Amino acid sequence: MIAFLRGRIFEKQPNRLILDVQGVGYEVFVPLSTYYDVGEEGSEVSLRVHTHVREDALQLYGFLTDLERQLFERLIGISGIGPKLAVAVLSGVEARELIAAVQRGDVARLTAIPGIGKKTAERLVLELRDRIAPLAVMGIETAPALSPADRLRDDLLSALQNLGYHRPQVDKAVDAAVDAAGEGSEPSFELALKHALRLLMRP
Repeated sequence: MIAFLRGRIFEKQPNRLILDVQGVGYEVFVPLSTYYDVGEEGSEVSLRVHTHVREDALQLYGFLTDLERQLFERLIGISGIGPKLAVAVLSGVEARELIAAVQRGDVARLTAIPGIGKKTAERLVLELRDRIAPLAVMGIETAPALSPADRLRDDLLSALQNLGYHRPQVDKAVDAAVDAAGEGSEPSFELALKHALRLLMRP
């Protein structure tokens, strides 16, 4: 089984990379979080890998962090959730936010992820809550506390991507909206979202 790959990005598409490892091209399916952060074509990258074996195919799923890989493996252990839907979940919500949403039973946040309906969200909460308890500690240890501005930025990015905007489109609008919201203890998400949408709708 392949568990780790280090190589050069030969080709990059949303949800899919071709990694050149010493002249051999590996097709690796990735969540959007990894796609946005791996760098451009030609960059060197190291990925944690889950090898998914089926009767008719062998597929590789890659992640920049071990936390995402472990979340992926717990997701596909749930009845009715295959690798493609697990990647969609990790594309629609940041790993630490997914852990927090499951722990607090936030079905509304989970149903905001494209492809996740209410019944699936409820099953995620029911079946994942105990399984991800060790990962919650990992998420806390590997991530510094976010400032209000950083939390607002993450929430805006998630909301806009769920509305169908792509990350390269929204970065500047989100930065401007966060700046406009100021550095108060509780910046207004609603006002910042309206500000970002106005900027994105400009011709």
